[in-house]
Formats: sequence, structure tokens, C-alpha cells
Amino acid sequence: MSEQETKKRVLFLCTGNSCRSQMAEGALRKIAGDRFEAASAGTNPTQINPMAVRVMAEIGIDISEQRSKSVVEMMGEQFDYVVTVCDHAREACPVFPGGATKLHWSFDDPASAEGSEEERLEVFRRVRDEIVASVREFVIARHLAHGS
Repeated sequence: MSEQETKKRVLFLCTGNSCRSQMAEGALRKIAGDRFEAASAGTNPTQINPMAVRVMAEIGIDISEQRSKSVVEMMGEQFDYVVTVCDHAREACPVFPGGATKLHWSFDDPASAEGSEEERLEVFRRVRDEIVASVREFVIARHLAHGS
């Protein structure tokens, strides 16, 4: 694979790696998997939230096989972009070698939503839609910047 064909590597970081970073990873794979390699991790990983899996499936993105990972697992890897998707991860984000461009996208934590199941799902859907829109903007901006 030539340098021009090499996929840019993107790491999405969150605290629990249960919702926001997982949704961003799945969205990038679906939207531009031919141009980017997506991964996600958490500063304090737990497990993927079933509601995140459910709302992503509603828009045709399957994240059911993804797993929650610690940022420690990613420390030896090179990334072109490290995107924090919550304020806590931004503060706790380690320095990644290799000059990764750091970006911060702040999204509400849908896992902390309260109310009925339907009310919580609505929060997950809103955050999902915000994440998908940010991923689309990211891909478009990189596409235009690199003329590819």
C-alpha cells in the first residue's frame, strides 16, 4: 500500500469506552472506513452499553462486536488523530507519541440519562446523531484538506 493509500488512524477516547467513543468508532468505520482506521478506548473502561448498541443498529451501524478497551492498550500504537469525546478524557488524555493531532468533541454522557427507557433512548439517539454529524464533518474536512 502506498503512502497515499495508507489509512489515517483515529483513536476516540472517553472515560468508560461504553457509549460515546464506541459510537464514534462505529460511525467512522461506516462513513469512511475506506479512508480511516478507527479505534476507541477509555481512561477507565467498563463495557459497551446495550443502549449504544441499540441506537447505532437503528441507523444501520453494528457495534455489537466492539469491546471496551483501556487507553493503556493503545499506548504503543501510532495514531494520526486522537479525539476525546468527553471532558474527563480530555483532562486525563495521555500524550501519544508520533505527533497525533488532538481534537476534542464534547458530548453529553447518555449513560447518565435518567427517566423511562424511552426517555433514556431519546438521549442516546440525540448524542448518537451529534456524534455522527461530527464524524461526517471530520471526514469532509480531511477530504477537502488533502484533496482526496
